[in-house]
Parts: sequence; structure tokens; C-alpha cells
Amino acid sequence: MKKNERDPNENELNKKTGRIESLVAEEEEESEVEIKTNLRPKTFAQYIGQGVLKEKMRISIEAAQKRGSTLDHILLYGSPGLGKTTLAGVIANEMGVHIKITSGPVLERAGDLAAILTSLEEHDILFIDEIHRLNNAVEEILYPAMEDKELDIIIGKGPSARSIRIELPNFTLIGATTRAGLLSSPLRDRFGVTHRMEYYTTEEIKTIILNGAGILGVKIEEEGADVLASRSRGTPRIANKLLKRVRDYAETRGNGAIDKETSLQALALLGIDDRGLDDLDRDIITAIIDNYGGGPVGITTLSLLLGEDRRTLEEVYEPYLVKIGYLKRTQRGRVVTEKAYRHFKRGYYGNLLGDFDEIS
Repeated sequence: MKKNERDPNENELNKKTGRIESLVAEEEEESEVEIKTNLRPKTFAQYIGQGVLKEKMRISIEAAQKRGSTLDHILLYGSPGLGKTTLAGVIANEMGVHIKITSGPVLERAGDLAAILTSLEEHDILFIDEIHRLNNAVEEILYPAMEDKELDIIIGKGPSARSIRIELPNFTLIGATTRAGLLSSPLRDRFGVTHRMEYYTTEEIKTIILNGAGILGVKIEEEGADVLASRSRGTPRIANKLLKRVRDYAETRGNGAIDKETSLQALALLGIDDRGLDDLDRDIITAIIDNYGGGPVGITTLSLLLGEDRRTLEEVYEPYLVKIGYLKRTQRGRVVTEKAYRHFKRGYYGNLLGDFDEIS
């Protein structure tokens, strides 16, 4: 089939991939989809934060364009909401190439990945979110694709089975994960650039909020932006989410503008305290204190106690609680710190079970 002809399997392929502009959660309403799209920066100049990574990417892009070559494969890891998907879109825009987006859990069979790889054009970018969740069969065919730009496909079964090798265009794989430690060594070693996404400073988050307010067309005061920035957990996704919710409150219960008082009232209604903790954050800490004397308690037990998915606790909530010093992850389980006791105004009597070695 020629490159310019429409693939009869295009509809199926589009279910698994998409342009950066259409990657949104299914449950969002159409208006929210448009807002989320507009809030995504398109260039490095618009992308706030991650200064070291941006400079590394600028150098790599300039060098690749000068040579007329493809970027090395890139692995981005860090907590959810730090802009890994957005950065992949920015890199594609700066390179002037197309990007196709999928995720590890969606690629159930080797054929799913093969369909995407064979649809790529020269120098295109393939972005795989949650790449640590690729199954073994899919990961195996990714190795020669990344290294040799070749795809081996088995046709048929049993004695009549035969292998076909397909030449792939030069492409760049950008993988994103919240659990870099779960990647196999062969896969991790094939990435030329590996970078950890850092939490954003309060000033960077404030800039993101002010820019977002301008895009949304809502008036916001400096003090109102300060309140939102201080409670956004250093995460752009949370900052944009809070901005939209406070905007709703300002338009229905206020005068339409986001000032300090409006921000405080809206966040109190949402259950977001002065450290950015929500109801589940508080449930995690108080459950460990009330039921296990501050810990240690295993993550599986904690998941059952709270009725929450273990992966959600580990990947979404724990990193921030550990970052601000409210929780320690140890070999024997999770332990609440004295700092958390003080924040929740609980009496702290020390850990009766002794000290524990922290784990990453």
C-alpha cells in the first residue's frame, strides 16, 4: 500500500493512537476537552518549568535538524501530571514531525504495535504512556524496532508459520512512566535520553495558572493565583484542574474574578487544605495513625482499608506525601512522620516499634 493511500484499518488504529490535540479523558465533556487542549503549550517558549530537560532537548533537536537525522529514543519518568505527554507534543512540534500516541495497557498484542509502527512516516514520534505496562510479547518486537528499525512478524501457526521482516522508517520512541524501576533492563538500555521529571516550583505553577487564566478568559488577581499555586502540589495538571474548578465557583458564587477570598472559599469547598492535601490524602494519614499507631503498615493492607486501588495509592498519592515529609516508605511498610502528626494536630509519641530503613 502506498503511503498516501488510506489504510482500511485506520479506524481501528485511531482507537489506539491519536494526535496530541485529541488525547483527553473520555469522561470529559466537549467544552472541557477544548479547554484542556488549549491549555497545553505547543513550543518550548510556552512550556513552563523543567529547565534542564528543555535545554537538553533543544540541543538534541538542533543537532538532529542540522544533521537531518532522527532524535534518539527518550524515556521520561516521574509522578503523574508533570507534563510528560505535553512535552512529547512540544518535541514533535519543534521537530516539525507528526506524533502518534498510545499507552502500554492498550497494546495487548504484538499486532497492535506492529500496526502503529508501520503507519509511521520518516522521523515521526511514537509516544507510549505507561510504557512499564507493556506485556512481554509486545516488548519483544519493540527491541529490533528501536535498535535496527526492523519489524519481524510471524505469519501462520505451526509448521507452516513463516517470518517476514519489514523495514521501518527512522522514528523516535518517547516512553513515559511513573514507575521507571519496573522497566526491564533491555528496554531501558535502548533509550538514548533518560530524564526524571521534577516537581514544579510555586512560582512556575503560578505562571502556569496565570497563563491558563488568560487562555480561559477569566480575570485572576495575583493573590488568588498565589493561593492556587501553593495548593497545586507542584503539578501542572492539578493546577489546571483547580483553576477550572475555582473559575466555576467564581462565576456562580462570586463576581466572576478569582481573588484570594474566592480561591480560599472554593478550595475549602473542594476539601483542599493549605498543603494541597485532599480527602484521600487525609484518609491515608489518619488511617495509618488511627488503625496502626502510625505504622508500619503494608500497601496492600492500606489499599484494602481505604477501598482504593493499590497502584493509585503508590503512583498518585504516596509520592507527594513522601515529598513533603508526611510519609516514609520502609521495608516493613508505610510510616507516618512526626511532621504529619503536627499538621493533623495529633499527639506524637514516637514510633514504638523503632526506626526503619527507608526504601525508594
